[in-house]
Amino acid sequence: MPLVSVEMLAGRSPEYKKTVFDCIHQGLVDAIGIEEWDRFQRITEYDREDFEFPSFKTDAFMIIKIDLFPGRSKEQKKDLIERITELLKERLSIDPSDVFIVIQEPPLENWGIGGKQKG
Repeated sequence: MPLVSVEMLAGRSPEYKKTVFDCIHQGLVDAIGIEEWDRFQRITEYDREDFEFPSFKTDAFMIIKIDLFPGRSKEQKKDLIERITELLKERLSIDPSDVFIVIQEPPLENWGIGGKQKG
């Protein structure tokens, strides 16, 4: 049950944002084998004055945070990062240098699903 949060500059079309979601989800399916229905994603958009990043990045720059249950291998996480970045480049022409991905693995005891502690 990955939780995905994407931060980007405001002003992208609904189609663009849906494609971002689809690229990330497909990367999760391909790299770590999540179920097709397992989509918990959100985008937060910022005005330029509220989103600072290096001047050598483009307006397509985005930060993708993925919270996962612990247990994926280093190789799976590497594949996930590479696959998402590859799909964003293929489908939206986003340069890989504009994709910043952080994977976090909170312990199961920190997950609450359906009113129950997971771990």
